[in-house]
Amino acid sequence: MKQKQWGIWLLSAALTALGVTMAEASVFPLPEHGNIVGTLHAVTTHREDTLLDIGRFYDLGYNQVTKANPGVNPWLPGQASKVVIPAQYILPPKPWTGIVVDIPARRIYFFPNNDHVVYTYPVGVFLPGWKENLTTTRIIAKFKMPAWNVPKNIHAWFKQKFHMNIPWYWPPGPENPMGELAMETGLSGIFIHGTYHPWGVGMRSSQGCFQMYPGNVAQLFPMVPVGTPVRIIDMPNLVGVHDGEIYLQSYKPMDSYHKGVPDLQRAVMQIKKFMNENHIEQAIDWSKVRRIVGEHNTVALPIGVHSPSYQTLAAALPAKPYAYAPYGPSANGAAVPPPLKLAKPSDQEHLHVHVSFPDRKAE
Repeated sequence: MKQKQWGIWLLSAALTALGVTMAEASVFPLPEHGNIVGTLHAVTTHREDTLLDIGRFYDLGYNQVTKANPGVNPWLPGQASKVVIPAQYILPPKPWTGIVVDIPARRIYFFPNNDHVVYTYPVGVFLPGWKENLTTTRIIAKFKMPAWNVPKNIHAWFKQKFHMNIPWYWPPGPENPMGELAMETGLSGIFIHGTYHPWGVGMRSSQGCFQMYPGNVAQLFPMVPVGTPVRIIDMPNLVGVHDGEIYLQSYKPMDSYHKGVPDLQRAVMQIKKFMNENHIEQAIDWSKVRRIVGEHNTVALPIGVHSPSYQTLAAALPAKPYAYAPYGPSANGAAVPPPLKLAKPSDQEHLHVHVSFPDRKAE
């Protein structure tokens, strides 16, 4: 794509972002062509916001919202800081059926039968020292208000690491680590469930299960029948195509699965394989690929020779003021939080964000 065409693309993206409404769920129609859904947009903060609040509202995990906004303090972004919402996703490799969990992305995808859509949510994954099998299984049972019988290895881990004798049995309720809804997979002891610690979503925060925001699991739970296939994958570098342009989305790889093979080498191999399988011929900016893989900023970015950098794309996004107050203490547990209140008018600073296109010669 020529530089002039990219300028038109940037302007179109900016105008689209101006019309973006607040997300109620991360559900997208499956693309007729290509394998990318969603779009980038941006907001400006008020003084009480955190990146975690904004990320949770837009169904982003901690890893996504922080890596997409380098230099922004997660806890104190400040008044009128611009925050990019990386709600654009390269879908995992087909088949697009059932549930797919991409561990390094820390995201779950659900492709319902007979609906040409995909739901995607952030998840918390296993802590260092633990590991999940890369395999295919199924949902074998579903539980409302589950109890938790603590496995011996988890009980021993808490005792060794924290010198804690945690209970062997956790009854249903707001203090249960499994939250209020849980879906059991065919893997021993592995569930997709809510959590009493929702701020760990998007982090390495479990002993093997996949933890979801309470509101997200409440939406997903009734849609997933017992028997739904579950595929657990390790794809730190996802390659996609949209409007004839090749994109790369890079997440930090998990050492549990990759030892001795450079991340850049894996990314290059995936790009070449994807282009070959899809009969795509395009000149790739390999220095841009190297930078994207090195930064792991979680944003789906074009990698063609004439494509703009992330800095150019982010600068071109207009930003609406984020309109909502923080989640507050009532959202710190396993229950679905109440609808967010609007921020006080005095806390909102309505800025006119100028859409500009930096001189590409300066990049």
